[in-house]
Amino acid sequence: MTRPHAKPPLVLAAAALLAGGALTSCSSDEPAGPTVKSWQNTQMNAVSRATMGAGVAAATSMRSDGSLETVTLDLATGKRLWATPATMAGRLPGMGVQAPATVETGPGQAVVVAVDPAKDASKSSRWKATVVARDAKTGRQKWARPIESTFGPQRCGPYVCLSENTALSSAKMVVLDPQTGKTLWQLAGIAEVEWSNATQVVLLRLASHPVLEAHSLKTGKVVWQVPIEQALGAGVDLSGGWAFGATGDKLVGYVAPYTNPQTKKTSTFGLFSVRLDDGVVDWMRPSVVRVYPSGNPAFAPVVRPVDEQGQYGGFARLDGETGRVLGQITPTQVPGSGWWLAFPSAMDKLGFLKHDAAGSAFDLKTGEPASVKGTTGWSFCVTDPRPLPLSGATPGFYAIAALCEFDLATGKRTSSASAPPAWFTGSQNGWRLWRDEKGALHAVNDGSATTPGMYG
Repeated sequence: MTRPHAKPPLVLAAAALLAGGALTSCSSDEPAGPTVKSWQNTQMNAVSRATMGAGVAAATSMRSDGSLETVTLDLATGKRLWATPATMAGRLPGMGVQAPATVETGPGQAVVVAVDPAKDASKSSRWKATVVARDAKTGRQKWARPIESTFGPQRCGPYVCLSENTALSSAKMVVLDPQTGKTLWQLAGIAEVEWSNATQVVLLRLASHPVLEAHSLKTGKVVWQVPIEQALGAGVDLSGGWAFGATGDKLVGYVAPYTNPQTKKTSTFGLFSVRLDDGVVDWMRPSVVRVYPSGNPAFAPVVRPVDEQGQYGGFARLDGETGRVLGQITPTQVPGSGWWLAFPSAMDKLGFLKHDAAGSAFDLKTGEPASVKGTTGWSFCVTDPRPLPLSGATPGFYAIAALCEFDLATGKRTSSASAPPAWFTGSQNGWRLWRDEKGALHAVNDGSATTPGMYG
């Protein structure tokens, strides 16, 4: 099913159910290939995406009482290292539950930066929460910074980027030293990190006319700027959601449509690519919606065109490097209703899953119908997710979605224990992490190339 309006971490989320059980770990030797290590930790209910660095994985987890906590795990084994209470202060439901920021500070060293409950919880205090940095392996506190509201910390190269006062007119982004918490430079307004390396960060400046902006990490100096409307056209509104991803020397962005309830007009939307070195718009695909599940905009994006009357076209798999169509099916090939999209690991077929019934499939390269016998596809485990029962938080937050494998011939789940595909999980230094529908965190190190996943 096409979801034309969403920032994926939330709008496309699966139900979050409390997971009980124990940690299990295993490894197996492939006779003709590298050793594959894997583990699962069922002692947590991960509701955010996971971040990793210096041999540690970190995620935000929900406790049985609806409170949040930051949980860190040993990346090699999945064993819990430490946990501490977490909260959200000023984050919008459409953004999902924030993940901790994991920032490497040296060989085998990192800090985990997360939003803790305020030290002073009195109503008279202006501080609603505290941003705290801790040693990734020991949990020892390094520094703390009280805040009024924030979208949460993010890694930006070797530093920490933190949006502050997001609920106030004095909103700003500060760039902090991960070891000391010292402010290196700051920027007025609200911004989100979309890409960074050791020397540069690309920010999305959230405003009525949003701008992509690259800054020198050392000085804060602007390197280049690209108004989103320059790429897609006038009338962009970020209320519908957005997603970015980078592969190679390009940053690919997606802005979803938003229909204003008062004017009934739909905002400008589509995909575009900019060069990371100079910000030049490389290609654009206006008036297409990203479909879900599918890959990151920069890696295996699948889209549907929408005409001026709001009618959907067929489906197309694009090349994130060039924006060119790699394969497509026509509008007349799309079956009626009641289906959900399902893709195999290679994403060479487009499946229309019908639960507990036979579906259909098409070869994405040729556009020809494909047999569903013996064909499986990955789709959302739950199609009617429920909001997380968070205590003391604005209603409407969902957990990160989970994928399950289905037999397209029967519409039933398979019994396979296979890992979800790389286009969904992404990969970092060979490690792939994901949550299942009960919130357990899984990992596999299969040596896959570093690529962005569906959630960035």
